[in-house]
Amino acid sequence: MKKHLPLIFNYQWRKPGCFAVLLCLSLPISVSAQSDTTKKIKEVQVNTTTLPAVPLAVPSQTISASDFSHYSAFNVADAIRNLSGVSIKDYGGIGGLKTISVRGLGANHTAVLFDGVQINDAENGQIDLGKLNLTNIQEITLYNGQPPTILQTARAYASSSVLSIKTIKPYLTAAEPYAITAGIKAGSFGLVEPYLQWQQRLSNTWSFIINSYLTDANGRYNYAHNDNGVKDGGTRNNTQINAQQTDGALYWSKDSAGFNLHINYYNSDRGLPGAVIDNAPPTFGQQLWNRDLFIQAGYEQKWADGFSLLLNAKFTNSKLHYLDPHFITATNVLDQHFTQREYYQSTALAYSILNNWEISLAADVAVNNMDADIPNFSFPTRLTLLNVLASNLVLGRLTLQGSLLYTNTFESVKTRTAYPDQHLLSPTLMATIKPLDDQNFQLRTYYKSSFRNPTFNDLYYGFSPNKDLKPEYAQQYDAGGSYRKGLDGLFDFITVTADAYFNHVSNKIVFIPTLYNGSTQNFGKVDIKGLDAGIKTALKAGNGYRFDISANYSYQQALNVTGPVTDENYLNQLPYIPKNTVSFNAGISKGSIGVYYNQVAISSRYYNNNNDAADYMPAYSVSDASVVYKTSLSHFPVTASAEVNNLFNKNYVVVQSYPMPGRSYRLSFQISI
Repeated sequence: MKKHLPLIFNYQWRKPGCFAVLLCLSLPISVSAQSDTTKKIKEVQVNTTTLPAVPLAVPSQTISASDFSHYSAFNVADAIRNLSGVSIKDYGGIGGLKTISVRGLGANHTAVLFDGVQINDAENGQIDLGKLNLTNIQEITLYNGQPPTILQTARAYASSSVLSIKTIKPYLTAAEPYAITAGIKAGSFGLVEPYLQWQQRLSNTWSFIINSYLTDANGRYNYAHNDNGVKDGGTRNNTQINAQQTDGALYWSKDSAGFNLHINYYNSDRGLPGAVIDNAPPTFGQQLWNRDLFIQAGYEQKWADGFSLLLNAKFTNSKLHYLDPHFITATNVLDQHFTQREYYQSTALAYSILNNWEISLAADVAVNNMDADIPNFSFPTRLTLLNVLASNLVLGRLTLQGSLLYTNTFESVKTRTAYPDQHLLSPTLMATIKPLDDQNFQLRTYYKSSFRNPTFNDLYYGFSPNKDLKPEYAQQYDAGGSYRKGLDGLFDFITVTADAYFNHVSNKIVFIPTLYNGSTQNFGKVDIKGLDAGIKTALKAGNGYRFDISANYSYQQALNVTGPVTDENYLNQLPYIPKNTVSFNAGISKGSIGVYYNQVAISSRYYNNNNDAADYMPAYSVSDASVVYKTSLSHFPVTASAEVNNLFNKNYVVVQSYPMPGRSYRLSFQISI
């Protein structure tokens, strides 16, 4: 029986006239509905390997839940660090901030989707991937450009890349109406993390899933520090974290319709160890509290006449409390509270005009506001309207896809001056062709224009906020290809991908951190030339042994081309962007046990656009290893694993003055009932 994915409230728009009304507003795609049938057939045993998916129109890379232990991943940031074109900015430790930059464009250009709906942060625009636990995640996919499906929210079209997170959904039967998974992780830094997942079937159409975990760690680790040839060391203190997260989801599915409701709450208290700076005493006592709640709902309906409807809604309330007892203000220590809220609604409608031609329309509205108890705060409110018209056309071996996004933002403040309203059209064009009779080989290319406003922090926060910031524009060009094929004999399959790209950025917004605050600047113009390549295969060595091997390579040349040519920063590499990144993962398994090795190598970088010797950050390579054992206990599936991170105890930094941990260990145990 075909399973249909959920998505939001019920509108009975079955008439073509309704589509014309919505066409005045927006965008996405359609798939014709299919009635469910049941037929008993003779059971056939199949023993094969699922080929890694290759997208039709844009480069994409996918990590599934079964891969997380192979990469020694503890959170989403760890899981995706091997992907081509990805740079993870990591401030170190279990509770340290971890953000993603794709192809040199920065964290603000990557949308993070949680079951199709964006996790948004109007305050700083950067999603902390270290806060996203893996226990309830089924799959993570990174799309360059935008996802290839056109029945989606308008926001999914608005960013330069999309990190799509799909959570585990209950697929239960009357014979097995529930499933419970319990586990615990423990290891270095005083880590203890118990977690629990409960899936329950309520009826033929209703089910729910609840995920909950608790993380407690002191976070302390020793480090070695080398600055200007002077070696030093110490212990990272004030690194403790206590975090709890609960995510509950209710699902309804019937025929060609589906509904879901998510409630997610994250609560954490953590210390901030601060920067390690020569000749400066370490700072202690900085503390950060997060209280984040979001509620999102989705409904999807497909009709036999070619119409598809997708509705999404979300409410977010995020509270942040920051304390620095050593930073003395005019009245007291630095003790600040921030609250941001978002109200979001998306409507998307698609229609299959012909068997090979689909059009879609999406309209999103979002209201973001922010409060703070700091002097002269502006209390900004931003209204964002997004409308997208998209089309997908298949002409034999050629697939053409295009979209046109119209963005409108309107800003108001209670004090000072509001940022100007913005209105922009952003087109995207994509093409894929299979030039040979061998359908496993395909070529692709795309052009995408994207745009982002400065965040609330960029505009309204700081001791000397930069009011002259300009919006950031990005033009993306990509050309590449892929080949995948299942094989007989020694090799199971092979997948090869390669893409060359060019990104031109105008008014690039870059944050340069300093000891207490930092500054946000426009770099004028930036040219980013790059290459992403990857290969993945598996082979059977006999006697039940299996080898899995994958490797990715990224080249990024991100240059400041603002000019004039006499400027000391002209043609200098942007801060924190390495030119070369190589990742390698290999595993050997037999029966219930597997051993895996993972390595990521990053070339040298600079932490300032001056690119002088004082700003140089040396190359580094980090290796991890893990052993995974799967068995059963009283007929209940059990998984146990042991991991060693930073296997060779390398001293390195990802962000200047924030040393990373040395060798560490982690043990995990999980049982399913």
